[in-house]
Formats: sequence, structure tokens, C-alpha cells
Amino acid sequence: MLTNISDVDGAIRFDASETEAKLAAGAKNRLSLWGLIKAWDDRAYYRRQLARMAGDTPELIDDIGLTMKEVEAEIAKPFWRR
Repeated sequence: MLTNISDVDGAIRFDASETEAKLAAGAKNRLSLWGLIKAWDDRAYYRRQLARMAGDTPELIDDIGLTMKEVEAEIAKPFWRR
């Protein structure tokens, strides 16, 4: 029960550090989600380019240090797998 002015003051006091920590955690979650989506997009793009290279210019596959078997395995992976 609030019986005097100091109790009221403590009950309604705004703790900025707690709010900043909550905002930072929320931003971190959004950034990590954005980072995950970006990584998925990068993998999908890389695998499409690799598939195009394997089809159009298979002789270049050797130049990048991969075998056709490795390329086929990489292309077959879904975008969410490393």
C-alpha cells in the first residue's frame, strides 16, 4: 500500500537503463533475424551462380578449386543449410 509520497515516487519511477536494455535486446533480435535472412539470400544467390557456372562454363569449376561432385552437392542443398 502506498502511504506516503516517497512510496508513490518509487512506484512510478522510470528506470531508463532497464528500458534501454529491453530496446537493445529487441534491436539485437531484429538484427539477428535480418542477418539470418541475408545469409539465406546470399547462399541462394551463390548456389544459383554456381549452378549457372557449372552449366555454362564447366571448365571454370576447376579454376575455383572445386570438383563437379562438390558443385552438385552444394547446388542440391536448400538455402537454409550451410
